[in-house]
Amino acid sequence: MRQAILRTNTDLYERQILELRQRLLYAEKENKKRSHVLNDILTDIKQVIGELTKSSVNVTGLSSVKWKAFNLTNKLPLHLTNIRYYLPHLQEHEDRINPNIIIGQGRAGVSLVMGIPTVRRRKHNYLMNTLNSLFYEMSEEQKNNCVVVVFVAEVDSEYINSTAESIRKNFPNEVLSGILEVIAPPAFYYPEFSNLKETFGDSKERVRWRTKQNLDYSFLMLYAQPKGRFYLQLEDDIIAGPEYIQIINDFAKQQESQEWMILEFSQLGFIGKLFRCRDLPLIVDFFLMFYKDKPIDWLLDHLLGVKVCNPEKDARHCERQKDSLRIRYKPSLFQHVGLHSSLAGKIQYLKDKDFFRNSLFKAHANPPAKVSTSLKAFKHFTLEKAYRGVECFWAFAPVAGDYILFSFQQPLELKSYLFRSGNLEYPGDKLLNTTVDVLPDGETDLQSAEGKLQDLQHVKTSDGYFQIGTFENGKADGIISPALGRIQALRLSIHSSSSTWVLLSEIFLKT
Repeated sequence: MRQAILRTNTDLYERQILELRQRLLYAEKENKKRSHVLNDILTDIKQVIGELTKSSVNVTGLSSVKWKAFNLTNKLPLHLTNIRYYLPHLQEHEDRINPNIIIGQGRAGVSLVMGIPTVRRRKHNYLMNTLNSLFYEMSEEQKNNCVVVVFVAEVDSEYINSTAESIRKNFPNEVLSGILEVIAPPAFYYPEFSNLKETFGDSKERVRWRTKQNLDYSFLMLYAQPKGRFYLQLEDDIIAGPEYIQIINDFAKQQESQEWMILEFSQLGFIGKLFRCRDLPLIVDFFLMFYKDKPIDWLLDHLLGVKVCNPEKDARHCERQKDSLRIRYKPSLFQHVGLHSSLAGKIQYLKDKDFFRNSLFKAHANPPAKVSTSLKAFKHFTLEKAYRGVECFWAFAPVAGDYILFSFQQPLELKSYLFRSGNLEYPGDKLLNTTVDVLPDGETDLQSAEGKLQDLQHVKTSDGYFQIGTFENGKADGIISPALGRIQALRLSIHSSSSTWVLLSEIFLKT
């Protein structure tokens, strides 16, 4: 009896010692993980301090330093997904699967996160035009409640840094405010692609391309997940329709009572798909399960089928059920414009027929006038047609001294003017360093109005015109003082040369 009790106690002690040993081993493993993280942080701090010291710049001069991963708060929420089971090569890297934050202020808690994956293209890069289009009509309030994440899906640090530098130069205010972020994957993120199975008649190169694309989307979604309420998937070769953010917010609000998974704002591929951020872990898990097997849009459709389709019902019933989770908005808010695909040799002619095209120019009824310009029009995009409201005026790059002139058949009492340059498709084709000048009727008594004109800071030119306004960010609008009397002509005077073309998308002279 005593030996039995002793044996039982011995077994109990052995189990307790074994459990304690396992706990100690686990604790040692966790300490090693934390040690790795702390060492990485210390290395980053030393490197940044060293670069700052070598560059002899202050904090505001950080833009001159090559960016590196240095944002301790932005880590992938890996606890939400089984990423290491689907990408077992990542198990070698423990908890260090974090994005390289090239540009970012760590903005979070926003309503809308927009994700744009981009890769090196051999012939043409559309990224800057895409970003221009997204920011073109965005209000300050909207800018404060969203974040645009550009994911440079490459491991070549030279290319990543050059892309980030281009973004910083083209969008300095957006970078400083935190609305625009640029990230890249760690160098070890992608698995070996050489043993992929060729399926659906796709070549080995195409299978590799679509497989990597699935991993790119998954990484970007995981990074975006904790940042906001909604996530909008975009591409790097699109343009956005007018007031797209307001429309998206309103449409999402209308669906609050519905159990949707996707709101679609484009009918093409994976463009313009809106998700709730809380749903992204489930979606990413599904993508990673089958990332080698099918393209991303097919996988998304299969996920909807898994959730709602009854195998005992027919395909028509399945589509109706999926439509309850995938709700489409018309007209489309995003158009695909890229001709050269990121897949080498592939030409993309896809266009969304539902895209809201009439946003590219705005027509007005203007007073009769003879129009002339020193600018050379491109094809049929003439100034005459733009003034009549038929289409926009599009011209080759201006030089200093170029002008656009509206001469009225009879002197008019003009109340106001509005000129808008650039449009959603070509947002960079703006008038820069350009003034709005008016020529008063010769019978106007300007001497009696001289004091008022000086108060208005209207400068008289050598040829008798008065400068009454300037273009700011491609737009000029204002009230014309009654002190100027009747107006014979209105002129847009270009004072410096530009490397970009000029596009007038709106002309409105109100009488």
